[in-house]
Amino acid sequence: MRVLMQVTFPHEKFNAAVRDGSIGEKTRKILEELKPEATYFVEMGGKRTAILIVDLKEPSQIPALAEPWFLTFDADVQFHPSMVPQDLAKAGLEGIGKKWG
Repeated sequence: MRVLMQVTFPHEKFNAAVRDGSIGEKTRKILEELKPEATYFVEMGGKRTAILIVDLKEPSQIPALAEPWFLTFDADVQFHPSMVPQDLAKAGLEGIGKKWG
């Protein structure tokens, strides 16, 4: 299942890695391990945030995806199931609408 993974970094720990020059190596190591389909770094709510698209084959993968961010940066991690248009087309919304609408 395609999942949008949102990683929010605390300022103090991230700033320390920027100042000591380790930020690039730390993020590279994690991303090489996780192999996301896509990665974007953005600001959300005034905090540095990474948005990753990952393939979650089973729930037992969640710790392997989240722990590197927890342990390296004390980051907050959220998982959001997501769909591409082809997935939405297979969802049967018309039938659901007729049944519940």
